[in-house]
Amino acid sequence: MTWNEPGGGDNKGDKDPWSGKGKGGGNQGPPDLDEVVKKLQEKLSGLFGGGGGSNKGSGSGMGMPPGGVGAIAVVVVLGIVLILGANSFYKIEAAERGVVLRFGAYYQVTDPGLNFKLPLIDEVYKVNIDQISSFNHKAQMLTKDENIIDVELTVQSKIQDPADYLFQDRNPQKTIQDATETAVRETIGKSNLDFILTEGRSSIAADIKERAQKLINMYKTGLEITSINMQPAKPPEQVKSAFDDAIKAREDKERLENEAHAYANQIVPQARGTAARQVQAAKAYEEKVIAEAEGESSRFLAVLKEYEKAPEVTRERLYIETVEEVLSKTSKVMLDVKSGNSLMYLPLDKLIKSAGTDVGDPTLPTSSNYGLTAPLQQQPAKTRVRDVNRGSRVR
Repeated sequence: MTWNEPGGGDNKGDKDPWSGKGKGGGNQGPPDLDEVVKKLQEKLSGLFGGGGGSNKGSGSGMGMPPGGVGAIAVVVVLGIVLILGANSFYKIEAAERGVVLRFGAYYQVTDPGLNFKLPLIDEVYKVNIDQISSFNHKAQMLTKDENIIDVELTVQSKIQDPADYLFQDRNPQKTIQDATETAVRETIGKSNLDFILTEGRSSIAADIKERAQKLINMYKTGLEITSINMQPAKPPEQVKSAFDDAIKAREDKERLENEAHAYANQIVPQARGTAARQVQAAKAYEEKVIAEAEGESSRFLAVLKEYEKAPEVTRERLYIETVEEVLSKTSKVMLDVKSGNSLMYLPLDKLIKSAGTDVGDPTLPTSSNYGLTAPLQQQPAKTRVRDVNRGSRVR
């Protein structure tokens, strides 16, 4: 059954869903879209301070008090201020530096801490200047003496100038790698193979670092090379065995040289000490000889003075002292008599040896064995001998 069908008795068919007045509202169509849009515009205008309008078939328009508009404006302004204030300060860590751009152009570099920037105008890039970056470089190149060698090194760098690092070079890492390769080829090309393989590794690494740093400074990469660690250079695989033999021979040479230096360091101080001791002994001997000579000359002068006073007495005294000195060093004495043919022999060594033994021992020699009447220990300490030729006694 359709709506509003004719007939139907008690008007039960009056069921128009578009009617807002219920039963007996009459036949009405759907609401007009223009009317709905108009109502929406009136509500929005009333919300932002416009007067409410009237509509046919509707009540009076809605309005807002004037004080509500000011409050909303204050809230909006405060929100904008807070947002701008929060974006006006930024923090830079201890290992960082801030690069500030103003209107898109470089302005300044800020230090660690809390810093200020103009909102919506300044832009900040944070750069870590303490971070170490490294890369390895390995190449095969020709030396000065036309030998092929494999070189491998590790380069470490960090950011020195943040502004140059960001804006002066498009790819600083690529630039430092190219600069390192250029420096390596230049340095190796000016060095001999033996120097590279032996003591020249540290000096070559220093030269490479210096040349590479000059190149990256010229290109304004903002990077600083902190260290270059050069690995021991290696010859090509085809001639590696020959190079190993040469290196072994060189190591043997260095070992022998070190042993020789160690031996020299041990012997030279001893020789110097011996030489110094001999020099001191020679000086002491010189002083001794000089002193003895001076003493002998002084004694001779003293004897000469006495001799001039009494020549005969002095001559006899000198003779007696000389004979005593000579006879005190001999163990045998021969006595000769001028008028006789016999020669007396006195073995003083045996007499002296038996002087400290017991007298009652029958095996001991006595003075009777040698023509003497008394035992040896009873004889005086000094033997008296008459010199027949001089006619005097010698003690």
